[in-house]
Parts: sequence; structure tokens; C-alpha cells
Amino acid sequence: MLLRGKTVGVFVAQGFEDLEFWVPVMRLREEGAHTLIIGVSRETVTAKHCLTATPDVIASEVNASELAGLVIPGGWAPDKLRRDPDVLRLVRECHAAGKPIGVICHAGWVAASAGIVRGMRVTGSRGIKDDMENAGGIWTDAPAFREGNVVWGRVVEDIPDFCRELMAAFAEQA
Repeated sequence: MLLRGKTVGVFVAQGFEDLEFWVPVMRLREEGAHTLIIGVSRETVTAKHCLTATPDVIASEVNASELAGLVIPGGWAPDKLRRDPDVLRLVRECHAAGKPIGVICHAGWVAASAGIVRGMRVTGSRGIKDDMENAGGIWTDAPAFREGNVVWGRVVEDIPDFCRELMAAFAEQA
């Protein structure tokens, strides 16, 4: 089990994309990771397609040094997550430490607000292309890839490719 004994933070907020959250969470758990569900409040939130998730902690309670990496699912949640300064702090600190950060679909908004995309190849939902380019990212229309320590995924249909890249990033870290 690749991630036994490691803790991976997974962000969640109201309107998260069900599969972009739950599939990586299950895949990380399958590899033995403890998934720390991080929210902007402790309230149970509902996804776009009605699944729910309850945060274990809020972002202000988490230190990047406790994490092996992060996953940021898409949906409508990234627009809420990027407004929280502690979410952005965790993203910046994990990025600076070279820890894997999974970013899929609209989650690129969080990476852009954290200021980590300038000069980086990026992807996501076509709806954020202009935002990512305006933040200095280099738009790349590909299902999933790694750019440094950031694992980028495009959309729900690309989750298998995204998870493979994410697990490979963690394997290299180990």
C-alpha cells in the first residue's frame, strides 16, 4: 500500500463535484492513505448530484507539514474554497514543499487564487480556460498530466487518468 501512514488532505465545500471528490478519496484510501477531509466549515455539504461529505477539520486547523499532499475537487466548490485564506495558505505551503497537489476541473480556480499557476501548463473544465490563462497558466487540452508537483485533470470523464497521475506522483514522493 503506497500511502500507508500518510495523510492526504482533500478539500470539500458546498457544491463539490461528487465523483471528482469521492473517486480520488476512495483511490487514496485503497492505497492506505488517511484522507483528511478539509472544509471551510464543519457542516456537512451536498455535492452537485446530491452526495454528501462532512469535513473532519476546517482549513485553519491544518498545517501543511501534517500532509503528504492535497486534492482539490471541482464542481462549484472551488469558487467557495478560493475565498478562504487558510485554503490558499495550505495550497501555497504544500506547493512550496513540493508535495503532490491534485487539481481537477474547476479546482484550477483555487490554484490560480493561491498564485501557483504562473508559467505552468494547466488544464481543467473548458469554462475556466480564460481565468487560468489570465492567471499566467499555459492552457493544455489533455485529460491529465503532471506539471512539477501539481497533477492536473480536465473533467469527470478523465478521473481514471487523473487518479493514475496522482498515484504516480505520490509514488515518486515516497
